Amino acid sequence: MRKRDLSQFFKDKRVILLIILILASVISISTIGIQEGLDLKGGSLLQLQLEKPVDQDTMNVVTTVLDKRLNIYGVKDVKVRASGDQIVIVEMAGVTPEEIERLIGSPGKFEARIGNESAEPALTGSDITNVDMYEITGTSWTVPFKVSPSGAQHFAEAAEGKGGEKVYMYLDGKLIDENPPTLSPELANGKGATELTVTGGANTVEEAEAQAMAVYTVLKTGTLPVKLTVIGSNTISAELGEQFLNGAIIAGLLAILVISLIIFIRYRRPILVIPIIITSVSEVLIVMGIASIIHWNIDLSAIAGLIAAVGTGVDDQIIITDEVLGKNTDNTKRRKTRTRMSVKNALFIIFASAGTLIAAMLPLAYVGFARGSSGIGTISGFAFTTIIGVLVGIFITRPAFAKFLEIFIK
Repeated sequence: MRKRDLSQFFKDKRVILLIILILASVISISTIGIQEGLDLKGGSLLQLQLEKPVDQDTMNVVTTVLDKRLNIYGVKDVKVRASGDQIVIVEMAGVTPEEIERLIGSPGKFEARIGNESAEPALTGSDITNVDMYEITGTSWTVPFKVSPSGAQHFAEAAEGKGGEKVYMYLDGKLIDENPPTLSPELANGKGATELTVTGGANTVEEAEAQAMAVYTVLKTGTLPVKLTVIGSNTISAELGEQFLNGAIIAGLLAILVISLIIFIRYRRPILVIPIIITSVSEVLIVMGIASIIHWNIDLSAIAGLIAAVGTGVDDQIIITDEVLGKNTDNTKRRKTRTRMSVKNALFIIFASAGTLIAAMLPLAYVGFARGSSGIGTISGFAFTTIIGVLVGIFITRPAFAKFLEIFIK
């Protein structure tokens, strides 16, 4: 390799982009980390069924309430997601399904105290009859809700003369918000009102919406809009998850070794074998970096998709190499032109093949995201990771590999 060739290679924009993304991926993985799926880090999965199909707004309320309630109870790494219009999937680490069933089955006792945390409850969850969707005006927010006549009278007596004081809200004895809203003067006149509001403000619109959603969720948490029934559960121990991860790493290393051996047998030229392996490893690193940034769970299905993407990547690099070697048999002045034409032909084949693969994966990814039971969610994880890997390959790693062949293969 001549210094002039090396300089030309590293100045190419495709190679520069590859290097930048590799460095960004390393930084992201080392700082943000990789989010492991349930089957790698261990934990529990619970399937809940609503008593009837619901619309998207109601499903959002159900998942938000469940997520808020579980976080309030101290459950870490909890994920609550909808599966169609009647199923909810709850995933969590370090908690048994029985404990989650108990928490979800709890009625969620809501209390509001005015002025100080030791005051008598001015309002309880049983007093609330309805909660309307919150409203955002600039950086201010309002959550309207209705209470029973007896609840309205009790609240009026507790709130009289306390305008501007903080309203502490609790769920099962646990403080919900570290920065509680204040009581508006209109509600401190001692007159009972069945229609009440909780108001507040923030520095940004995003913060206002987050605060409003939190209060809205708290008011709704005492009574879910529909009844839930546990229809299935599954537990994976941390030890078993570690075994899965170790097995996946060993399988990946063995795959790299076998690929290296096969490529060496085919070409018997280290100058071809080593770049193919480096390109494949770079592809894996970039995909993992993307997963780190978007907080995509890396589980067994994602690892399988990653292996599939790397396999197609090696196939594509062999296509490029064969095209270049097959039409680069002389040392004429037209060699560079022929090499470039060979690379273009190979990339055309690769793009067409990638388009077909992505078209095949998209329905699987859509079905998994839109309907997602645990099995279908596994399919979507495989499909999504495969698509990301293929896109990284055709737009970043394989063009850089083609540039390597274009410059260095004589």
